[in-house]
Amino acid sequence: MLVIARAYVSQVHMEGETTIPEIPSDDFARRFSMRVGQLMWFLGAGVSASAGIPTAWDMIWRFKRDLFVAQRKVSTESVADLADPSIQQLLDSHVAASDSLPPPGSPDEYAALFEAAYPAEKDRQAFILAMIKGAKLAYGHLALAAMLKAGHANLVWTTNFDHLLSDACAKTFGTTLNLNIVGLDSPTLAGQQIAAQSFPIEIKLHGDFRSRRLKNTADELRHQDAQLGAQLEDNCGRFGLIVAGYSGRDDSIMDVFEASLVKPNAFPGGLFWLHRGDGPPLPRVVALLEKAAAAGVEASLVRIDNFDEIMSDLVRQVGTFDTTQLEALGQERRRFSPAPVPAGNRGWPIIRLNAIEVTARPTNCRKVVCTIGGVREVRDAVSAGEAPLVVTRTRLGVLGFGSDDAFRKVFGRFGITDFDVAPLEMRRMRYDSHERGLLREALILALSAAKGLDAVRQRNADLLAPADPADDAWRKLAEITGRVEGTIRDHPEIRWREGVAVRLDWADERLWLLADPRIIFDGVTPETKAKAADFARERTVKRYNRDVDKLIHFWTRRLAGQGLRALNIGDGMDASFTLDRDTAFARSVQP
Repeated sequence: MLVIARAYVSQVHMEGETTIPEIPSDDFARRFSMRVGQLMWFLGAGVSASAGIPTAWDMIWRFKRDLFVAQRKVSTESVADLADPSIQQLLDSHVAASDSLPPPGSPDEYAALFEAAYPAEKDRQAFILAMIKGAKLAYGHLALAAMLKAGHANLVWTTNFDHLLSDACAKTFGTTLNLNIVGLDSPTLAGQQIAAQSFPIEIKLHGDFRSRRLKNTADELRHQDAQLGAQLEDNCGRFGLIVAGYSGRDDSIMDVFEASLVKPNAFPGGLFWLHRGDGPPLPRVVALLEKAAAAGVEASLVRIDNFDEIMSDLVRQVGTFDTTQLEALGQERRRFSPAPVPAGNRGWPIIRLNAIEVTARPTNCRKVVCTIGGVREVRDAVSAGEAPLVVTRTRLGVLGFGSDDAFRKVFGRFGITDFDVAPLEMRRMRYDSHERGLLREALILALSAAKGLDAVRQRNADLLAPADPADDAWRKLAEITGRVEGTIRDHPEIRWREGVAVRLDWADERLWLLADPRIIFDGVTPETKAKAADFARERTVKRYNRDVDKLIHFWTRRLAGQGLRALNIGDGMDASFTLDRDTAFARSVQP
């Protein structure tokens, strides 16, 4: 059975607790405004995502698919949807079976997969050109260009091949001559231009898309150009550093950052690593920040929504230069406008979305301050106490839902110094924060109890399936899909059920539950994972728009409800939710 246990803990930072120094984004913005010109930038692929350029994560899945198609001799269409978890499992299983590739999730998988998929340098260059073709200027690059023009930033290092910053500078300065670009073809220019203070300067550590030299394979990245690496290390002793959109996968770059810490006066303006989401960065990044803090460097992890948003915050905080172009770009790149609720026989086309609005949610939770450690210790304490609690661990303390007696029973032995109520702020719902993770746990518990569902937690979503498929409540689901449950031929130990994957997300200043109809399995082992993925693909491949629409309609109505309570307790702090009966929709804008 797929079950959800009685003790619930937000699983952010499940990889283990660290002592990473961390500051909120607004604190970072204030510090930046006081140090304009003292901080250099280091940009990775993530800063170009909103411009339409795939991130390293996106390309990893492309490489896995290319290798799978070529080696398994199947059609690309059969694994076209790289967002489908069953396809991801299939591709990961294929990679994991290889003796020559690192296991899925390894820090060096990007470079290894790129080289395996495209061994020839000219083919890798053609691939990169195809990826950056059609990229459109994004707000973040234009904001950085405006800061370069105003002298609020002077030096930018990047592993990116694209031309977005140079395009942004050309638009901002009105000419292509102001930004000095140094690539792998002319590494000596870096030191000369920095010494002459010929700012602004962009240094492309992995090459330019027009360059004859590119770095993108494991061997190439392992041997960072000696002169450029030395320049980066030298300037880490002159400036502070802001790292944005970069995962820390390149050993050669991380080696330079770590070597910089050995020298006196490293990162005099601070070391700020901008990181999306609430999960931890790669272990090597964690180690770098911990070493920097131990060495007396002002080193901090800064959690952000995305590069465009944090640049908007910095522009607003600095506020000493012309932002006319930035405001115009913001209007030009606006992605949506509100649409009225459909009524009557309207002639314009409607696209059903799979987003269900969470119209009511808890605004407060219990806060317990005590001496307990991190998430792992909190989870162990709740499990040992067998208490019906939904909790997470933040810097404020233990946050959660449950009866007061249960909280005191579990955490009393850790010396409670504060037993209070904490607000669940809207701003913390905008990204995958501890608080949003807490609501996710509570909502899944509420749905499981009220709707007759089993649930299992995955990293990015929760899987829900009928607890009793024979119940009449699932009759309409059976009418759509034919059957609600069964086993796989030749593998009776693998049970499948029609179900849905759900996750919380934020858009249009509202919280939404995204529902994705899915085949849910029980009894799958690493050896039979590919078999289950094949079965799911075969069962769903002919579910076209009409069938998918019916499934989304069914699950929307099934999950909807008012006053969905997580714990149904009479005292303490419970979590209550209301889900709308209708999904969001989109329509084309009429002239």
